[in-house]
Amino acid sequence: MIYRSKIFFNQHMGISRKKSASILMSDTSEKLSVLEKIGYGLGDFAANLIFQTLLTFLAFFYTDVYKIPAGTASIIIFIGGFVGAFFNIIMGVIADRTHTRWGKFRPWILWTALPFGIGAVLSFLTPNFGENGKIIYTLLTYFFLVIIYSANNLPYVALSGVLTGDMKERNSLSSYRFVAVMVAQFIIQSLLLPLVLILGHGDKAIGFKNTMILFAVIGVICFLITFFTTKERIIPAKHQKSSVRQDFIDLSKNGPWLVMLLVTILVFVTLSLKGGMYVFYFKYYLDPVAQTVFLNDIGFTAFIHDLNNSLRAMGLVDFQWPGDVPTSAFSLFNAGGILFMIFGILFSKSLADVFGKRNIYITFIFLSALSLLLFNFYSRTAIAMVFLTQLAHGFIYGVTIPLLWAMIADVADYSEWKNNRRATATVFSAMIFGLKIGISIGGALGAAFLSKYGYVAEEVNQVPAAVEGIKLCVSIYPGFIFIISAVLLCFYVIDRNMEIGIEKDLKERRGN
Repeated sequence: MIYRSKIFFNQHMGISRKKSASILMSDTSEKLSVLEKIGYGLGDFAANLIFQTLLTFLAFFYTDVYKIPAGTASIIIFIGGFVGAFFNIIMGVIADRTHTRWGKFRPWILWTALPFGIGAVLSFLTPNFGENGKIIYTLLTYFFLVIIYSANNLPYVALSGVLTGDMKERNSLSSYRFVAVMVAQFIIQSLLLPLVLILGHGDKAIGFKNTMILFAVIGVICFLITFFTTKERIIPAKHQKSSVRQDFIDLSKNGPWLVMLLVTILVFVTLSLKGGMYVFYFKYYLDPVAQTVFLNDIGFTAFIHDLNNSLRAMGLVDFQWPGDVPTSAFSLFNAGGILFMIFGILFSKSLADVFGKRNIYITFIFLSALSLLLFNFYSRTAIAMVFLTQLAHGFIYGVTIPLLWAMIADVADYSEWKNNRRATATVFSAMIFGLKIGISIGGALGAAFLSKYGYVAEEVNQVPAAVEGIKLCVSIYPGFIFIISAVLLCFYVIDRNMEIGIEKDLKERRGN
């Protein structure tokens, strides 16, 4: 069997017998324990306490809390994101060439844990430096945060490609990881604004500072747990040599990598754009009276009233849920979507095991697009339909969440299978480059659209163009971007049959 596998590989890939023996790997058939999967997932929980805050609230923080003009905020987010994106490529080259007794990628999680926490806190402080001073401060702190984020997160995601070579185990690992992501997302999108108001006693600037300090402490602890509970198993042989130039030549000839790069950019443009606009959508588009009636009808208002009474009875008068209706509705909207995303994640592995990652991703990203487009057709008082659509979108999109990163790990295997060299971090760095570019473009687009449509921070009665622009940013624009992503994935050649073939061939070669 091994002999036939070598002949197949050499004939179809044009690689000599000598070259086909140039890479030896450690045993990769070991199943991952639940402890290791949970430990790995906590790393993404820690990162997403910060990442989801940037994704959802950075434009809001810059414009409505730190009082930076929307156009200027757009430029800062855009430039800072590109700085992080390009540093990500550098980080991929560095990580692939890191050699320690802990492995290539785990030590970076340890080394960057504390700086990551410090950068997160600094980025959400509001020192009074004057108009120009505030711009310089936000540039410097945001640049520092995105660079440290790259140094931490690139090795973290690359780690998933070397914990195991079993593709079903990778699907399982991705599911654990993204349940942790959803928990972080639930905290940020559902509870962050109330938490900011509680910890700041109504002052959002103080509230953001105290909240980020809390998140930083939790994040550092979680990163340490990830470091101590994981183990790198796919280890390139010591004699494997490849230049940086060769790594990128390999990538340029890797069709699935190119498709996934473009898809990653588009997906995170969408997430950043719509995620950053929802807070404005509830504050300025949806009718506040209709929101109040809806919250009353579903019993949420009574629940919060009883909760606040219970907290007061325990003497926790500083922890009262705020009475701001858009904040409550926005938090509940996000909470429902995230809970249904978690349900979707639970179905992801079984669907992918049967039908293949590519087919499931195409189907569900297209359905996600259709659900987003529906938001464009709801009136300002159709609160129930807005919530029901969010629940449906949450479940549908949730199925795709673990698949994106599992597919990127498969692309790293495809690169090894095709080129007989493994450059896990370089493959992942290119994808995170796409992620950063996507977030930068999406975040900048959100702030730019606010400026273009005439948005004025904290103005109760926004001009009609601004309100309409906010609605478009959570419906038409992200919906069409998701549709383009689905079309691109039709050119991704790693279907279920190829997954099985690559996994089998690599396992035989590594064993040999």
